[in-house]
Amino acid sequence: MKHYKSAESVTKGHPDKLCDYIADSILDGYLKGDESSRVAVEVMATKGLILVAGEVTSKAALDVENIVRDVLFDVGYEPQNFEIKVRLHAQSPDIAQGVDRGENLLGAGDQGIVYGYATDETPEYLPLPQVLARRLTMRLEEVREKNIIPELMPDGKCLVTVEYENSEATRIHSVVLSSQHEESISNADLRKAIHTHVIRPALEGVLPFEEEDIHINPTGRFVFGGPEADTGLTGRKLAVDTYGGLARHGGGAFSGKDPTKVDRSGAYMARLIARSVVSSGLAKECEVSIAYAIGRPEPLYFDIDCFGTETKDIETIKEECETLFPLSVLPMIHYLKLRQDSYAPLAIKGHFGDSELPWENDLAGLLFHAGVSL
Repeated sequence: MKHYKSAESVTKGHPDKLCDYIADSILDGYLKGDESSRVAVEVMATKGLILVAGEVTSKAALDVENIVRDVLFDVGYEPQNFEIKVRLHAQSPDIAQGVDRGENLLGAGDQGIVYGYATDETPEYLPLPQVLARRLTMRLEEVREKNIIPELMPDGKCLVTVEYENSEATRIHSVVLSSQHEESISNADLRKAIHTHVIRPALEGVLPFEEEDIHINPTGRFVFGGPEADTGLTGRKLAVDTYGGLARHGGGAFSGKDPTKVDRSGAYMARLIARSVVSSGLAKECEVSIAYAIGRPEPLYFDIDCFGTETKDIETIKEECETLFPLSVLPMIHYLKLRQDSYAPLAIKGHFGDSELPWENDLAGLLFHAGVSL
């Protein structure tokens, strides 16, 4: 029986992703100056305007406007074309009293439901359509930044659909790739260049596909893009950040939030647990769900679903996970090294799949398999 799975990815010049990148760059700046900073920053980007708003409590002094300009320049936009407005104020003392529970105790910075997911479909333990979509946008950015296709501009996105038969990926059903470009290049020439320098290097040898199933700039023109054409907001690309829409998401964004917010720290730990279950051979697919209450260090509940692929009793797997993995806020922050100033790259390339990240640690799976507590 045939069925299909699709996933989307965007470039760092996409208006929503630009906002995520700015928010996490600001977060990194505060954490670099004060690792205990409490940050909840939102960003809006529209034609000629970047608005930064939110709550910050930190000992660090930051030139937020300059950080925004640096990000705009890095992405490929002209900073002088934007007015930058900053509206930041201190975190609510009502929230702070629930988070600061003592020297060695932190409560969750907000209520939240988080999910972690893993599948053995790819070496990254991520769904194949998501891996391919991300690979395409990363390659699209590379050919723009290296001037391989000089007419490319920062905004871009793609959608990959994979066809499955009896749960096995059999072919790439379709690719939709849209890239902003200068007016000087014809649509035909752009399509040919993207086929040569983006599509084939990213997809050749993965699965079969037909040329007619690759749709490049299907409207025929994508000159106006970025914030000039579409207003961007933080947190509107949650599927791109996580599992491509092929697993559940609790609804809380990552970008702009310090790790006391379990939207971020809890989701990273849930991913580590799901990945460890799959990488240790206990299941082919795993979803972890955790719920937190604001001000409480421990989760309200913890659950695991392996969708019938488990090789061991599911309740036993769940009990072992609860024993071996830290689930309260401060231990998660310590174990996952979440007070480091390194979030901005994740806003661009995605939060999961990079083996260098603490929550993508193969060693965790091996230790889990051996029954060693983390």
